[in-house]
Amino acid sequence: MANRKDLIEVMKNTLRSSGLTYADIGRQLKLSEISIKRGFAQRNFKLDRLEDICKLVDLELGDLMRLADEQETKISSLTIEQEEELIADTKFLLVAICVQNTWQLDEILAAYNLTEPECIRYLIRLESHGLIRLLPNNKVKRLLSQDFHWYIDGPIENFFKKQVQDEFFDASFSKRREIKQYFIGMLSSHSISVLEKELSTLQKTFSELQEADSKVATKLRRNVGLFIAFRPWELSTLSGFKR
Repeated sequence: MANRKDLIEVMKNTLRSSGLTYADIGRQLKLSEISIKRGFAQRNFKLDRLEDICKLVDLELGDLMRLADEQETKISSLTIEQEEELIADTKFLLVAICVQNTWQLDEILAAYNLTEPECIRYLIRLESHGLIRLLPNNKVKRLLSQDFHWYIDGPIENFFKKQVQDEFFDASFSKRREIKQYFIGMLSSHSISVLEKELSTLQKTFSELQEADSKVATKLRRNVGLFIAFRPWELSTLSGFKR
């Protein structure tokens, strides 16, 4: 949830677009224009006063909170240096993955052998990278956009290639909800474009489902892995016979 200062900033923008002035607000709330001006400048209105101002523009406080959340800057990627920092410390990477899956501090501490002080230190580092915002009582709000991705051929992707990929595919894929399909074929340029769009839609669906399920209790969710790979390719042992 956005903090009070963010709400007041969004309220200022809303008033600007509505044409309502500080003098108008003062008259309707029986306050001086100076006090209204000072409240916006110092961003120190109490919530009940902010709610009164919301009513003047036919806005609920909950609507204002949603607007503030939507306007908050969200990041779609990290820098190379930030990715390197993540994989240099396994515990830091663990906390980052938990947070990416909308876990809160108490859930991380209950599931993993981390102390509260060190976990909070990791959360502060994630906040400095712009990945999260720490709220009162160490509540965590993610600041990742739906199209968040790792740097192409960067530290996290290379970590995946060296360690995660082999472990992920070391399975029979014969159990319930385990799926592995492998296709080789020849397609026209048009069909390749169609397939690219379908894969892009699947990626978007995964992100949307993950965002929707972030509101579901952690104990009702489980970790899953989705691996998508597609490129023009021919088996080297066969291409060697080409004239």
